[in-house]
Amino acid sequence: MSTATGKLIPGLLADFESRGLVHAVSDPDLGRRLDTEPITVYCGFDPTADSLHAGHLIPLLTLARFQRHGHIPIVVMGGGTGMIGDPSGKSAERNLLDLATLESNLEAERPQFARILDFDRPGNPAIMVNNHDWLSDLDLIGFLRDVGKHLPMSIMLSRESVRRRLESDAGLSFTEFTYQALQAYDFYHLYQHHNCRLQVGGSDQYGNILTGVDYIRRMTGADDRATALVYPLLTTASGEKMGQTARGAIWLDPARTSPFEWYQYWFNADDADVIAFLRTLTLLELEEIAAIEARAQADPAARIGQRALAAELTRMIHGPEAAEAAERDSRQAFTASADPAALSGDVPSAEVTHADLDEGLSLTRILVKTGLAASNGEAKRLVRQGGVSIDGRRVEPTKRTIDKSVFAGSDAILLAAGPRRRAILRVVN
Repeated sequence: MSTATGKLIPGLLADFESRGLVHAVSDPDLGRRLDTEPITVYCGFDPTADSLHAGHLIPLLTLARFQRHGHIPIVVMGGGTGMIGDPSGKSAERNLLDLATLESNLEAERPQFARILDFDRPGNPAIMVNNHDWLSDLDLIGFLRDVGKHLPMSIMLSRESVRRRLESDAGLSFTEFTYQALQAYDFYHLYQHHNCRLQVGGSDQYGNILTGVDYIRRMTGADDRATALVYPLLTTASGEKMGQTARGAIWLDPARTSPFEWYQYWFNADDADVIAFLRTLTLLELEEIAAIEARAQADPAARIGQRALAAELTRMIHGPEAAEAAERDSRQAFTASADPAALSGDVPSAEVTHADLDEGLSLTRILVKTGLAASNGEAKRLVRQGGVSIDGRRVEPTKRTIDKSVFAGSDAILLAAGPRRRAILRVVN
């Protein structure tokens, strides 16, 4: 359900609740307000890498849901706060990034936001701002006098994220402690300059956001409401962090995580997770998700939910053509007669030379080189346990090297590591 004119569509908060996306809300009247008046809402993103990752899907889609219901979303890029580092949810202090790195990361991430948010939408276009633009103008004395004066230490110290770090061996630096003051000022700045009345974030951000709500109240008057809405930090049913693998994060940048790998990650979602992921990580309507769930329960072996999840998320992030190619490659790569020459360039691959093969190649090194194993140790375990195959034929656990005989006159072979990972090894020269 969406609108192209900015016209309000009621029921947004109820939709969030039905999807399991409400952890806490500071204003019990927020649902009525969202149904009766357009609200400007913001979420912050610190550009600590040159790509967004799967963990950013919830905040991105939260803003997209607001936009589709007629509200105005603001993306706040943390070019300023990113130089400080948010202690929320962290056990140790981040490495501080310089301005040039942050600006480079910001430019790399910018087009990724446009895949999900509409910055040209009539009536309620999304807005992107960089908090370095206003935080860099602050002077220390002025900030302490005009902002710090209105931030009670007792409240700031009581925040769970601060208390947890203070009690840890790592402790909390003053630099990190000031993060919530800067975030509070961000909210106030957007309140003043963009009429922003709502900040959203993960549940670990609730204390920081409430600091901003309280600061705005102190600066503007008790009746002028600013509000916090936070969603749960999602993990898999087994408690693992969503969007993480043994080889690291699942990135939105296709150069970091190919559309095929992205599709495979979601296609391999556990049955216990897939419906929750469809509710929280896609823009599919709840009625459509319920229909998918019913079909999946009727035929569990068909992995209907996983196919819908992988296809929808790959279309959203990489476009329909990439989604079709990833789905096609997935079908072909996991058949016994898979032909590596028929697979697209998105399937993980590596190249070797004829000279390499004449000398004999370490199977362990090949598994790491193709990304099928995160380390030499993992690769050795895979081989030892009989979890590796070449063109559908299981590799003997005692095998240590491969040579040109495994190619059997072809210039490519399909390597498999376990039931879920595939890669192509090509011969060049």
